[in-house]
This record gives sequence, structure tokens and C-alpha cells, in this order.
Amino acid sequence: MRCPFCHQDNNDSRVADSRTGVDGSFVKRRRECCACKRKFTTYERVEPTQIRVIKRDGSRVPFDRERLQQGIERACWKRKISEEQITTLIAQVEYDINTTFDAEVASRYIGEQVMYYLGKLDQVAYVRFASVYRDFESAGDFARELQRMSQNPDLSPLASEYVPKTQHSPFPKRKSNRYKDGGSTLPLE
Repeated sequence: MRCPFCHQDNNDSRVADSRTGVDGSFVKRRRECCACKRKFTTYERVEPTQIRVIKRDGSRVPFDRERLQQGIERACWKRKISEEQITTLIAQVEYDINTTFDAEVASRYIGEQVMYYLGKLDQVAYVRFASVYRDFESAGDFARELQRMSQNPDLSPLASEYVPKTQHSPFPKRKSNRYKDGGSTLPLE
């Protein structure tokens, strides 16, 4: 493993810590460079068969996890969303793609999946992602999306044929404590 700081090839870099990811799809390792003694993190994951994305114009490109991550990180910028939650969201989208499709997936499916999970995670991040994905051109586009979300708070952000009903979600359920009178719930952290 080449050190990202001193760029020295370290065939014997020391692994300080090794942990399995939340969803079990990757291993996170903290390594120490033998040359400069600085620590860095590496991720190890199984390389699935290369899925191609069918873009809106009909062209086909390889699925790019880093591009997906950059888009999600931009939407989550300055929100209280941890790196682990983002990683879990990306892993869930990848899992959905790999279990639903063999070789090709429509880019629309990927966008809809990301919006579905972002809507469950953080509504502001959802609207930010939607503004780019759906190409909002005016404040009216934002207002319509916000109005749709406020009118259907129990509805998942998207009701689409591109979003399959999943039975397992990697997102932890929030504990709640009901008032004695049966009123609304309070989240407990």
C-alpha cells in the first residue's frame, strides 16, 4: 500500500486497526506508514461485476461510486449527517442496484434511489440533491417540492416505479417516547 503522505511503497505497512463496515460490505483499516510513521485509512471491498449506467441521452458509462459519493456529499454539506451514514446510504444504493440489475441500470433509477434514502435521512439534503437531479430552474420549483413534501409527511419522498419496496433498511430506527396522553413522539438520542 502506497503512503498518501510520503508516497513510499509500503509492502509491510502496519495495520493499527481493522473494522467491518456497518453493512458488512467493506473493511476499514487504519494503517501506519513504516517510513514516515503517519497513519492513514484504507477501505477494502469486494469488486462486483461492472454495472453500466444508461444515461438520459442513451449513452452507457461504467458505474462510478466516487461520482455518486461526491453528489451525495454535496447535498449533505453542513448538515448533521455523519460520514458513516453517507457510506451506509451509498452501500444501500449499490446493494439495491446489484440485487435488482445484472449488467445495466438506468441513471434515473440511481437518482430516484438516492432521493428515496436521502428523504428518509435528511429532508434538506433531499431537496438539495433534488434541485440538481431534477434541474430546478426557479424558486417555484423549490416551493413545489417543499409543498409536496409538507402535504405528504408520511409518504416516502418518491413514489416511483424505479424505487422498489425494500424490506431491510440500513438506517437505524429512532427510539421514541410517547407522552402519557398519547400525543406526539419525542426522539431520544
